[in-house]
Amino acid sequence: MPNRLSERIASLEWESLQQALDEQGFVKIPPLLDKEQCEDIIRTYDQPTLFRSTIDMSRYRFGMGEYKYYQAPLPNILQQLREGFYPELAKTANRWLEQLGHTAVYPASLGEFLDHCHQQGQVRSTPLILKYEAGGYNCLHQDLYGEVYFPFQVVFVLNQREVDYSGGEFLLVEQRPRAQSRGHVITLEQGAGLVFPTTQRPVSGTRGFYRTTLRHGVSTITSGTRYSLGIIFHDAK
Repeated sequence: MPNRLSERIASLEWESLQQALDEQGFVKIPPLLDKEQCEDIIRTYDQPTLFRSTIDMSRYRFGMGEYKYYQAPLPNILQQLREGFYPELAKTANRWLEQLGHTAVYPASLGEFLDHCHQQGQVRSTPLILKYEAGGYNCLHQDLYGEVYFPFQVVFVLNQREVDYSGGEFLLVEQRPRAQSRGHVITLEQGAGLVFPTTQRPVSGTRGFYRTTLRHGVSTITSGTRYSLGIIFHDAK
């Protein structure tokens, strides 16, 4: 297996991953971060100079837990994740736009996309690390930080389920037009990731494609401490 994280991302089976995104709207990424890398990221939590903001979730009724937004420039491993995933996901993002009758707008590189964000006044970095203690949870939500947003994001679990924590499953709920909502409960092993829509996805119907709205969250942690890393591609106002 290639040693560099960017090479590991490039070596993923992107054709099958993109097919899964088209079919179900989300896809698991096999363990991409090794245990040492996960532990390195967790250790950043106690380095305040790396972060621009800390959010107490209970204060805003987002749930119960805490998360921190990394300050630009990002730590190297986060930058590699953000730059490595963007180009392949941009292909799917543009394909989804075309399926819904819109023009493809997402450029091939992350740098070009961030330039557009910055031109719209969205200049604050958004990758974040989340920490939940027993009893913590995250309400269903969408991560929108301005008018410009990228339609995918990626989350990685940084410690080991049923060893470091229990509970804390990832929740993804899809609201279908004129139908009841559909929910997914997703578990991830240490270092594995999940690609999922930021707001909506196209679904093939009898009269072409229609859009469904999605929200995500985290179920209650029943024991231990759960850390996760969120890679959001658009910057915030």
